[in-house]
Amino acid sequence: MSQPESTSQDILPTWVDSSLIKGMLRGIERESLRMQSNGFLSQADHPKALGSALTHPHITTDYSEALMEFITPPKETISEALNYLKDIHAVTHAHLENGEKLWPLSMPCMLDKEEDSIRLAQYGTSNIGRFKTLYRRGLGVRYGRRMQTISGVHYNLSFPDHFFEALQKHETDDNLKALSLQDYRSHRYFALIRNFIRLTPLVMFLVGASPSVCKCFMTGRDHQLLPLMKGTLFLPYSTALRMGNFGYQNSAQKQLGIHYNDIQGYLEGLQKAVHTPYAAFSHLGLNDEQGEPIQINDHVLQIENEYYSLVRPKQVPEAGETPSEALQNRGVGYVELRAVDVNPYSPIGIDEHTAGLLEVVALYCLLQDSPALLDAEQNEIELNQAEVVNRGRAPNAAILQNGQSIAIEEWCQQYLSQLQPLAQLLDDSYNTDIYSKAMHVMQSRIDEVDETLSARMIEDTLEHGGTWSFGSFMAQQHADVYEQHQLSAETAAYFAEAAEQSLQKQAQLEQDSSISFEEYLKNFR
Repeated sequence: MSQPESTSQDILPTWVDSSLIKGMLRGIERESLRMQSNGFLSQADHPKALGSALTHPHITTDYSEALMEFITPPKETISEALNYLKDIHAVTHAHLENGEKLWPLSMPCMLDKEEDSIRLAQYGTSNIGRFKTLYRRGLGVRYGRRMQTISGVHYNLSFPDHFFEALQKHETDDNLKALSLQDYRSHRYFALIRNFIRLTPLVMFLVGASPSVCKCFMTGRDHQLLPLMKGTLFLPYSTALRMGNFGYQNSAQKQLGIHYNDIQGYLEGLQKAVHTPYAAFSHLGLNDEQGEPIQINDHVLQIENEYYSLVRPKQVPEAGETPSEALQNRGVGYVELRAVDVNPYSPIGIDEHTAGLLEVVALYCLLQDSPALLDAEQNEIELNQAEVVNRGRAPNAAILQNGQSIAIEEWCQQYLSQLQPLAQLLDDSYNTDIYSKAMHVMQSRIDEVDETLSARMIEDTLEHGGTWSFGSFMAQQHADVYEQHQLSAETAAYFAEAAEQSLQKQAQLEQDSSISFEEYLKNFR
């Protein structure tokens, strides 16, 4: 059922004080390709000294065997989350082999002409391990393997229950007051999600960092990109090509009509996609000529995680639960903000300015009215996103707002001004100045477009002589930082133990398989 909307009009209601925000948690997931010393994508296995990519809690792989993913646990402050991420990078760097480095850009390092040289992530011989690799094979068959070499940052954020209780107490709608805390919390998180989708052009403009690509990434694809210099393509005013047509796009998913107006509608849309065959994917077949499976199924989504979105409602699944079942059973526990490029100037891919911005924007999105997101507005948002992705830094770049065109700087300024009191509130909550400093940095990017990450990257790519040279230079700078990073004895011991335990867990899973993989897959299908 769709739920009634709250009516508060204030940017920061007078009753909201800093104590109510205390208890927020944030966790960060950062992806990065392993790059060989010659600049090409690594062909080596995931380093064994880092443990099992299947079962390690913090160091795993995403699509490709070379695409590492680093995951922090939820932390009480931005500084703690970033420091944990620094530890993970230092540990990982220490165990990279043969002079490999972590590639520092969202768009990939050098790729061979052959797609098969982008190795699928391997998770061992257990049924769950083989299933994960098959899912990735399916993604490659459906969308090409090149698309799966893109890196991003996902920012996970939750607000404390006492904050939702206070919000609910101040609702004027009796239907909202009557909801259980779980249902009310989900209602407010979905409101946050709708508003965050509305504000993704702001995030892309301020922290977008993929204005150009290595020419090799576009092999075999039609595009309108222009040569920046030998080996590098770009659009003159682009900010975040990763978030546009060359990034994660799926025309089949566009037709799903999955919306974020309430949790039930969202879950029903997702389930329909997971169970609906799609002709183009059926045409690919389920198995290759040797009878080996090449995709889990021929449905619009093989599994729920295949649904690409800018922001996701999340709940930690318990044993045996799918993400949807976790949401159905316990409601939304946190949101995953996914419209964030890797910042090549930060050794860990994200800095406290971006983290501060994301938290202030999320709090704003939670507190503001959030009407249902209908098709007409969704179309307008997509036009705005495309404008910012492709030409956000152009002197005449403009945002559509209720059908009216408004200069992008003016639109961004309008929101940044509204975010200021929330930044102050968060600073007060945490006895810090991270949030107001973040606003100051973002203000400088609105005042002077050349201060944006995307503008700096174009300048530095030209100065270094291309994407590969710029990326390699930054990778070496970051490697120096990792080497100087001091791990405490306790932290070093923890990661050594985590690696060892993850290998044991994987071995256990491989011994426990009581049915064949064919049977396992048949049961899933």
